Amino acid sequence: MRRWIIHVLMGIVGASLGITTLPWVWHLFRQEGNAFNQEIVNGLIGAIIFVILSFFMSNLLMRALKKLDQKITRVNLSKMVFNFIGAILGLTVGVLLTIPLSLLGVPVLSNIISFVLIIGLLYLGYTVFDKRGDEIFKIVFRKRKEVAAVDKPVVKEGTTAQHAMILDTSSVIDGRILDVLKTGFISDKVIVPNFVLLELQLISDSSDPLKRAKGRRGLDLVNSLKEFDNVEISNKDYKDIREVDTKLLRYASEIGAKLVTNDFNLNKVAEIQGVIVLNINDLANAVKTQLVVGEQIEVTIIREGSERQQGVAYLPDGTMIVIEDTAKMIDKKVLVEVAKVLQTSAGRMIFAELVNAK
Repeated sequence: MRRWIIHVLMGIVGASLGITTLPWVWHLFRQEGNAFNQEIVNGLIGAIIFVILSFFMSNLLMRALKKLDQKITRVNLSKMVFNFIGAILGLTVGVLLTIPLSLLGVPVLSNIISFVLIIGLLYLGYTVFDKRGDEIFKIVFRKRKEVAAVDKPVVKEGTTAQHAMILDTSSVIDGRILDVLKTGFISDKVIVPNFVLLELQLISDSSDPLKRAKGRRGLDLVNSLKEFDNVEISNKDYKDIREVDTKLLRYASEIGAKLVTNDFNLNKVAEIQGVIVLNINDLANAVKTQLVVGEQIEVTIIREGSERQQGVAYLPDGTMIVIEDTAKMIDKKVLVEVAKVLQTSAGRMIFAELVNAK
């Protein structure tokens, strides 16, 4: 079906060009009085030529349409609308520029060059809004006073960034980096490589519902990260390397950046290669509430413990507290005193004794 549409469209284009251009060709060869120099015949000749060309170009055009379909399915609706606006603006400028050409009365200028000019500016408008859409959006709608504040330069090859942090896929999916950035504690440059985005896209296209949800959450988080001035999307890539982890390690080594990850294995490999690793889990453990033996706190008993007469409660940061003699106080608030604090590989565990039940 698509091939027939291509043939028909090419025929229409050919007929239009034949009607407008062939009279000039007949005039060029001094054949104005030729019996073929008629509007219908000229259109028919142009249509036949372009239909024949379409049979040779159909495979190329089909591949182009297939790539276009794939791109459309991947691009979100807001970006698609923004690109469409760019194409319309380019088309409008192209039409306006062809008006002086049409006044010259020379067919080759008023028709062929005008057509090429319109198509070229349409493509230019689409491309500019596609590649620089985020920056244009910030300039137009956010009205920032300085363009430099809007422009988020891409980290280019050879750039050094000793105070930069590169996010891997696991840290993006985890999502807590966004909360850390919101606190303002991170002023260093935060880099999200394009190959990490591609991996997130692959995960979001997975047939596994859980993986698909994680991938989409990661992509949504990247959109939120772009709101911060110190976050950059890098186009850096290594075509000779397939594994994303290997690309991350090489990129971090080249620019001297730190690697943010929750991946245990990547963490170990990075340490071996001398890459500084920042682990969100380590940060979370570091900022947990510090309790000392003898300190009293109020908690709510959630469930029974593994031992008889024990109750279990949790601090706001998720730390588990085991309290003696509270197994029958489920859903009650109690005042407890810290008796022991244990640090394990899985986190901290606090043992406490009942002071007063409420």
